[in-house]
Amino acid sequence: MTTTAAAHTDLDGTLPPLAEPWDPAEFETRLRAVGEERYHDRHPFNVRMHSGDLSPSELRRWIGNRFHYQRHIPVKDALITAKLDTPALRRMWLRRIQDHDGPAEGEGGIERWLRLGEAAGLERQAMLRGDTVLPGVRLAVDGYVNFCRLRSPLEAVAASLTELSAPDLMRARIEAFERHYPWIGTEGLAYFRSRVSQGRRDSREALDLVLAWARTRDDQERAVAALRFKCDVLWSLLDAVDAAGHREPA
Repeated sequence: MTTTAAAHTDLDGTLPPLAEPWDPAEFETRLRAVGEERYHDRHPFNVRMHSGDLSPSELRRWIGNRFHYQRHIPVKDALITAKLDTPALRRMWLRRIQDHDGPAEGEGGIERWLRLGEAAGLERQAMLRGDTVLPGVRLAVDGYVNFCRLRSPLEAVAASLTELSAPDLMRARIEAFERHYPWIGTEGLAYFRSRVSQGRRDSREALDLVLAWARTRDDQERAVAALRFKCDVLWSLLDAVDAAGHREPA
């Protein structure tokens, strides 16, 4: 059913006043609250990972499936870059692509994740082929890439603000891997180490853009909704990985 503006008029035929935008401090608080409430560090699979309760096969399943997400990060960032309307903004966002693709062969975040997989006992070519990627993981990643393709620059950038919570998660993950999974060599943890500083820088840049761009209450609410969507993507990815373990024979 089509909703018209007339359906929302007051009895005297006038439109109700628009909600006032949140002030910048309140808006930032609401964005940060999304991560505090919905970030995937609270997912039962992540909790078990950091408690040292994953088996080697469970950890390998997560690494292999998460790689499907990692390799699409520069794809979604290329889509966001194409939406930005100044050279300065495009240069800033292009750096994110280079962070993951690397300035040269054998460098960058994707390469570091492949080395994590190898350190855990996965074959590089199998990861690159996506042999073990679960359907639910493909759907979650496709959903995020398409969100960045189809939505406004504000929403696409706001969705990246899960980075606000990433540095703390990376530090916790490094400690957990060193303590509970010493069979994965320290060289395999290079991705996590690099993302502590990169995540802090990237989230600050993206947050500044979102605070500047979202000038109306509607814009602000769309930004918060975009961040909730991204949290749902990450949560759904872990749902798929976790459920696959329940289907395996004991």
